[in-house]
This record gives sequence, structure tokens and C-alpha cells, in this order.
Amino acid sequence: MSDRPNILVLMADQLTARALSAYGGKVARTPHIDALAARGVVFESFYCNSPLCAPSRFSFLSGQLPSRIGAYDNAAEFPATVPTFAHYLRSAGYQTTLAGKMHFCGPDQLHGFEERLTTDIYPADFAWTPDWRHFEERPGWYHTMDSVTQAGPCTRTNQIDFDDEVTAASRQKLFDLARSRDKRPFCLVTSLTHPHDPYVIPETYWNRYNNDEIDLPRVTDLAGREDPHSTRLRHVIGLGLATPTAAQVRAARRAYYGAVSYVDDQIGSLLNTLREARFADNTIVMLLADHGDMLGERGLWYKM
Repeated sequence: MSDRPNILVLMADQLTARALSAYGGKVARTPHIDALAARGVVFESFYCNSPLCAPSRFSFLSGQLPSRIGAYDNAAEFPATVPTFAHYLRSAGYQTTLAGKMHFCGPDQLHGFEERLTTDIYPADFAWTPDWRHFEERPGWYHTMDSVTQAGPCTRTNQIDFDDEVTAASRQKLFDLARSRDKRPFCLVTSLTHPHDPYVIPETYWNRYNNDEIDLPRVTDLAGREDPHSTRLRHVIGLGLATPTAAQVRAARRAYYGAVSYVDDQIGSLLNTLREARFADNTIVMLLADHGDMLGERGLWYKM
């Protein structure tokens, strides 16, 4: 065993801090995350450098501001010339492995990682390039209010398929590392796509909650009184075309909490595997998200 610690980075997508009990949340059931917070360090003063997937992740990986590396949107290329912590860790003698979503745009799909255990769930091309010159146009690939108005239980989604695969591949990798003759310390980044919308989740997780316990947004809709950027977001997601009812808002938040519990179960499985592989005593575990979710606060949804 190396005298240097292993590193396990657990990422969730669009996980808002206020949903977790470590940050005052009262609804979401996350026993594994709660236990991790109780025996670890909870960062109480923090922020992401961009409230959008790709720029936030590129900033996290590189330690540089999005403006410095040109990471402005979900179709911005992450230049292969920008060093990441994976490059530095490899230089320091670590094995570096990525499983799951990282939303790399462009031909480089490794950015310092020695291997990827899964594909990404999002495209690596530039199809999601926004054109800010045309305010009235709503991009066909962006969020719509369908996710809120149609929220509820489901049988299966591509996101469940993806995260199940990511968790299974990561667990297998930990067992493989335990059996390997390569005794370099490892850095494994496992990145799930939940609890990112759409707000649907299998009944197993939907039924962990009931409508009466789901909290509603603390700040009511500020339509007509918000800042210009919020006005833009309201238009882009089509809020003026489909204003959700209180019941739909509650259903969307219930499904979101269900997705948070799903993430918690995957984290529990990975932490248990870490113990089974006898890595737990020499592994630093980090849990983070790329950004949060507005979940109806001020009448707004998703991110940005």
C-alpha cells in the first residue's frame, strides 16, 4: 500500500446544497451523505465558478476561472493545452480514472485521465452553441417546462441506465485496483448525472416521500420584478407558455428529492465497496456538485 492517500471524487449533477441535511435541508433522505458529512469536513462557504455544467466542471478540473479558459457555455471546447489536476496527479505518480459524466467538448475526452470507464452522457460536439444575438429564439435543445409539468414516477430513464453503469463500473474498478500489482495510489472520479432534471424517478424512490412532506419554494414567483438575466431564463425555458400549478411544483420537487436519494444510494454502494476493497483507511473522499437547481425559487427552474 502506498504511503500517499488514494482519492475518490464523487460528483453529482445539479445537486443543490440546501437539499442536504448538512446544509439545513429537512426533506431529502440521504443517510450515506449525512454520515460522510458527520465524519468529515463540510465546506460552508463555497461556490461554483459557473452555474452551468461544462464551464463549472472545466473550472473545477483546471483550477482556473471560466473566463480564463474560454468556458462560457455547454458547447465551449475545453482546450487540451489546459492542464488539469489529473495531469498533475499522474505526474506525481497517481493512477487516474474517470467514470461518468464530465461533459468534455472537443476531441480530447481524457484531459489527463489515464482511462475512462464509461462514455459520457452528453455530446462532445458543438451542437449546443447558443446564439445570444436572437433573444426571441428558444433553443430546441434547452430545458422546457415539460420537465415540471410532467414530473412524477417513471419506469426507467436513460439517466438511470447511465448512472447504474457508472456505479457498477466504478465498483468493479475499485475491486480491480485491490487485486492489481500496480501499487501506485489512485484517483478515481465517479460522476453521476442525477439529480439533474427531468424530474422523474422510478417508483422505488418516488415512494420514499409523500406529497405532504414536500416543501414548496421559500421565495414566490417574482415575474416582472426580477433582474434582466432572470427574465431571459424565464423566456428560454418557456415559463410564460406553461406556468406550473402548486401540485406540479410539489411533484417536481418530490421527484428531485427521490433522485437525491438515488444518488445517496449510489454513494453508499461506492463507500461500501471502498471498505470491502480495504481502501477506506487510506482514501480521501470528496463529494461535490457542479452546480445546484433553483427548484421553483423565485419562480425559476434548473440552473444558469
